[in-house]
Amino acid sequence: MAAKRVVVAGGNGFLGSRICKSAVTRGWSVTSLSRSGEPRWDTVTSSPSRPSWASSVEWAKADILKPETYKPFLNGATAVVHSMGILLEADYKGVVQGREPILSGLQKAFSASRPGSQDPWQRREGEPLEVKERNGQFTYELMNRDSGLLNGHGVWVKSANMWFLIVAIALAQETLNEHVPTFLYISAASGAPVLPSRYITTKREAESIIAAKLPELRSVFVRAPFMYDESRKFTLPIALGGFVGSQVNALLGNRLDFLGSMVAKPFQVGDVGEAVVEALDDESVRGALGIEKIEALATKAWRKSML
Repeated sequence: MAAKRVVVAGGNGFLGSRICKSAVTRGWSVTSLSRSGEPRWDTVTSSPSRPSWASSVEWAKADILKPETYKPFLNGATAVVHSMGILLEADYKGVVQGREPILSGLQKAFSASRPGSQDPWQRREGEPLEVKERNGQFTYELMNRDSGLLNGHGVWVKSANMWFLIVAIALAQETLNEHVPTFLYISAASGAPVLPSRYITTKREAESIIAAKLPELRSVFVRAPFMYDESRKFTLPIALGGFVGSQVNALLGNRLDFLGSMVAKPFQVGDVGEAVVEALDDESVRGALGIEKIEALATKAWRKSML
């Protein structure tokens, strides 16, 4: 059997780099797509040094808004993974460094809707997506919905909270156009009262459009909970709160489900990476994967590694 070849859009990120690592460990051919190429390792791991597995990854530079920059990398792939997203639209680095006023940053994160990009169904094939935001800044709409559908398979849905779609849908459509059989989208388990509602609604919209309009794909939607790792110290106390919240919710018969991710069991990011690769490997896996299924896939991957 020929070795699998996976393309990970956002492969130099927190979760994306773990997906790349897990795939390399299985002997797969791996290409990471991002604007910057190889990550600065101290931003995704606990060490600034390049890990040994990274030499087996092709760290390609591409602009997800311009299909011509990444389509050549899809040729011959067995799966494409969309592992890009933004938790809050406020440019926290810009706020900290004084480039983004705090007030405008908060308004940006919690506003009802954002421009995103042009209507993808009116876009000519091969035409890049245009960011309709000040300073070309990415929004929920652009990252979650607009990067998912670029060409005309279906009807464009217009809704106030749906602009996080096109980037994921565009990539899914290009995956189909290049005859890649599997597309995996990193979604989210749930929202939370402290998060903008668009964070979860646009992810769900991306899932439903991809499933309905691109049925030829084996589409997998990994609804990941909050992810933590000791390489990112600030995630540890948040994860601890999530563990406590999930236990309290279980004791109360899940009566706190309305709190969303605040009471969802958090996962170590490496475990989610392993679950993603296991889902790609098992062709019977398709559709939305909740927390229990992600945990089961991670456990299955761990058992395989022990053989």
